[in-house]
Amino acid sequence: MEQIRVRELAKDFNEYANQTEDGIEFWYARDLQKVLGYAKWENFANAINKAKESCKAAGFEPADHFPDFRKTIAMPKGAEKEVPDYMLTRYACYLIAQNGDPTKIEIAFAQTYFAVQTRKQEIIEERIQEIERIEARKKLSSTEKRFSGVLYEHGVDDKGFANIRSCGDQALFGGRSTNDMKKKLKVTQNRPLADFLPTITIKAKDLATEITSFNVERDIIHGESRISDEHVRNNKDVRDLLAKSNIRPENLPAAEDVKKVERRVTSETKKMNKIANVQSLKKDEPEG
Repeated sequence: MEQIRVRELAKDFNEYANQTEDGIEFWYARDLQKVLGYAKWENFANAINKAKESCKAAGFEPADHFPDFRKTIAMPKGAEKEVPDYMLTRYACYLIAQNGDPTKIEIAFAQTYFAVQTRKQEIIEERIQEIERIEARKKLSSTEKRFSGVLYEHGVDDKGFANIRSCGDQALFGGRSTNDMKKKLKVTQNRPLADFLPTITIKAKDLATEITSFNVERDIIHGESRISDEHVRNNKDVRDLLAKSNIRPENLPAAEDVKKVERRVTSETKKMNKIANVQSLKKDEPEG
């Protein structure tokens, strides 16, 4: 009997879920009241108020998770009545469940349901951040490859390119050389420093390199010395921009090896696609 009830609750929670125009998932409080087994609105409103207090104690603004509004409901003989309601975020629902009676199967289910859903959202956000970093690293590699070609056309060989890039790093990292940063972040000498930098620093390096490449071509700058001065200046400008937001690239911790992250994301994407394909085949199978 309980397994059947759990399936029913899962179906109810999913069916009552709504989305704002921005794609934010929410539940109407009066819908949730029914699913959680509260017969009276007054009792459920008390649970909401306790959840609001928990929200505030956790350092969040209750109005962001419990926005209230009034809705019109039908009454007998064609009459209508305005009643209070709330648009509850997933976190708000979780807090309401946490303040409920866990001996009730509805509350016990809700506590697990919203905890799992919140974790799923966290995993999705983590995956998006990982993909953003992978793409930023690929973009930097592409920018540096093009930069190398531009320098070659302006009288700089491979050794000169390495020197210019090193001088740029030193300007971006507040006087610390590429090797200094590798030691600080415990990066082996045979690996690129950028593979272990956080996304913000990768994008900073990319921006400075793009600017230098653009200026070298626009202003027809030739020679290692002049181009190096240009690259140092652009890296310092980017560093100053970060400093305005109290970001010091040399003080940021090392990020996970981007190659390892890329392998993990690729592997998990393949698994998800495989599962999706299997489910699709099952749907297409003829019945009987």
